Amino acid sequence: MDIKWLKRYRLFCIGGSIILCVQVVLAFVFFSIQEYSVVEELSPNSLNRLRNVADYGIGDDEESSYNNVPSGSNHRNKLPPDKDNSASSNEYFNKALQHRHNNYKTDNLRVLGVDELGFVPPCDISGRECVSALHRAKTETCKQIIANISCLIKTNPPYPKRLPHQCPTNDVKQNKIIGCFRDGKEIKLLPGYKTSLIYTNSQENCMDLCLQSGFAYAGVEYGTECFCGNETPEWGLKLPDTFCDMQCPGNLSQMCGGHYTINVFKTGVSKFIAKTASEPSPNFKHNNIPPVRIVFLLTLNGRAVRQVYRLIKALFHRDHYFFIHVDARHDYMFRELSKIELTLSNVRLSRRRHSTIWGGASLLTTLMDAMSDLVQSSWDWDFVINLSESDFPIKSNDALVKFLTVNREHNFVKSHGREVQQFIQKQGLDKTFVECEARMWRVGEKELPKGIIWDGGSDWLALSRPFVDYLVAGDTLISGLSQFFKYTLLPAESFFHTVLRNSPFCETYIDNNLHVTNWKRWLGCKCQYRHVVDWCGCSPNVFRYDDWNRIKNTEKKQVYFARKFEPIINLSIIDTLEVWLYGEYPADFKNRMSYWQNLYHYDDVYPAPDESLLIVGNSLARVATKYLTTSHTTCQIRTLDKLLQVFTYHHKDKFKGFLIQYEVSFSNNSNKLLFESWCWPKLQGIIILNKDPINRLLNFIVSSDFDKKEQMSRNFIRLIGPYTEPVLIHQWAAGEHSFTVTFLWLNPYDELINVTSTNIEESALITFGKPTLPMPLSQGIWTVLLVYENVTMAYTQFLVTPLHTIRDTSIPASQMR
Repeated sequence: MDIKWLKRYRLFCIGGSIILCVQVVLAFVFFSIQEYSVVEELSPNSLNRLRNVADYGIGDDEESSYNNVPSGSNHRNKLPPDKDNSASSNEYFNKALQHRHNNYKTDNLRVLGVDELGFVPPCDISGRECVSALHRAKTETCKQIIANISCLIKTNPPYPKRLPHQCPTNDVKQNKIIGCFRDGKEIKLLPGYKTSLIYTNSQENCMDLCLQSGFAYAGVEYGTECFCGNETPEWGLKLPDTFCDMQCPGNLSQMCGGHYTINVFKTGVSKFIAKTASEPSPNFKHNNIPPVRIVFLLTLNGRAVRQVYRLIKALFHRDHYFFIHVDARHDYMFRELSKIELTLSNVRLSRRRHSTIWGGASLLTTLMDAMSDLVQSSWDWDFVINLSESDFPIKSNDALVKFLTVNREHNFVKSHGREVQQFIQKQGLDKTFVECEARMWRVGEKELPKGIIWDGGSDWLALSRPFVDYLVAGDTLISGLSQFFKYTLLPAESFFHTVLRNSPFCETYIDNNLHVTNWKRWLGCKCQYRHVVDWCGCSPNVFRYDDWNRIKNTEKKQVYFARKFEPIINLSIIDTLEVWLYGEYPADFKNRMSYWQNLYHYDDVYPAPDESLLIVGNSLARVATKYLTTSHTTCQIRTLDKLLQVFTYHHKDKFKGFLIQYEVSFSNNSNKLLFESWCWPKLQGIIILNKDPINRLLNFIVSSDFDKKEQMSRNFIRLIGPYTEPVLIHQWAAGEHSFTVTFLWLNPYDELINVTSTNIEESALITFGKPTLPMPLSQGIWTVLLVYENVTMAYTQFLVTPLHTIRDTSIPASQMR
């Protein structure tokens, strides 16, 4: 009977046997690999937890019946009945530690030699980040800076290992032992912060860590664990010191608590509570209190001169001052603002100019240079507030002056609002960065100076005159931090906060930078600064008219500025804000909703002009002069002398074309005349079959410089050269279902170069695609076809302009097809 059933179901039996064998083999391979891979991927926290499992047989999620501290003279040898103190478990833990240590040693074996570098570095260059930076840097000067700083930080850091904490309400020199205490499993005695220092835990190291985070108490437990908190331990939980009997791995002569017993220490600082700003009374009058005088420290980039004029006008008062730093790479902005410096005595431009890249160490240098100049100037001021071209006031000058007058000599900075150690990691304070070639290169790790509280947050500040005087005068704390932040990302976001927390001015700290910022992190945190820094950063979004209620709702709050504003994106919100603050414009006020922004000026050296813009601008100027000459017999232009300027033109938040200004001559002896022509990009998307679902298509263009944060291209004229990376931008209305479309990229010779597909969701969206195209691009008119279900439904075209040079190098004719 059994044989008959086996014959009938033999295929099933064979299949089941094969599956069983495969499962056995896979299980064997899995557990063989797991023995090593689990240990290999252990982090410090998980290694500490491994030791808990090895020594006590439980993990974080398991229950333990052991809740009481053992008593008696032999308590050191006692373990809970469910714990195993076997040699094998300790041996397994030691192997894990050794494996991790070996991995750490062999992580960066590759050493760069003289042949690769072209010079002799001060030390062996082997760190992964440093090697990567050296391979990517373009100039030998930058490579030498990277190598020198990397070696310096690794061998002999140019900043102190310990800095003084000078807040008068604290005394870090008086840190002392409180004693041994019983600790709970779920409810910890010091719940503020916990970490595991497997190799380095000691009483001093734990106290330094807790002091770094601003905690009043530190505690060591179970040998490797460090706890921090602000609440005084309950004296009812105090135990004899013999109950804290585990050695510290970082100092074997010390004890670091025990099993649910903790050695507690005072760090010397008290729990920090930021001051609350006073609010001026409704009937506030200055009377015998002189109103504060403010320096607006403007750190400017770009070409939005018209918006900077508008900002200065909104803030202007005869009692206030404007100290302006223009990025060293922006000649146009500096040249235009120099004109108002000649006419207004309370406006001054800094001649110590730096390239203030995002996250760069140069921004801190810029701010400190400016403050030094302000202290040495003859201006009589009480506060300095730093702003950019993207800021704008949201309350009147009178309201700001009253507020700062009643808070005279306080300092306004915005803290990060999270746990300090998390902030240090996310901010990259423990990483070494080097600035050169207008980029921040990550080159390795570094240790933070000990002995002080670390803080940080926003780099928008309002600082009092006494504190600025202290910053400029300097002391051991300031000089040490200045050296440290030379090699740190986003230094201005931490330097002033940290100085303030550790200086004699610690009690003037108010956790408010007087700003409201338009954060939309799902859009603004897309690593958009990777082209200038080896780190992922976030940037706030531009306020648009739809955000007006958010600004209006700050009326009762202690905020006086908002950011970001960009009139080239949305002028309506700025106009609405000005009317709200200062009243309606006259009815006959012209060009209220128009905006012009310069793209090119013939006097500019930096930044270098876009050659595609020059070619298009000169070509259009020639076309315009030819038209004038042929269509008007009295207008005989002899020569087109020079392309002077190019502007984009916007009206009611819509791009309306661009203006080119050029100079012409009529005869050898005639005066030169300035002409201006208004131009418009002609190539647009065309829908061939406007049926569902393609009737959802709202926009279909090819451009470049797509801003993912603002969901738009900043290349308004849509200039594309042979070495530009084109971006296909398409906007869709909401629909009932998703579908897939295909894009075909055809060069000027109708050759198919690239095919891409994308899925269009039901919701309204703006999306983009960057195809992989061979460089240089063929010059001429390209076409992109939109195909749905094998039918061409729409197309768009774009022009690739010719180039004769790139980066001052002639392009071979063979590449200029």
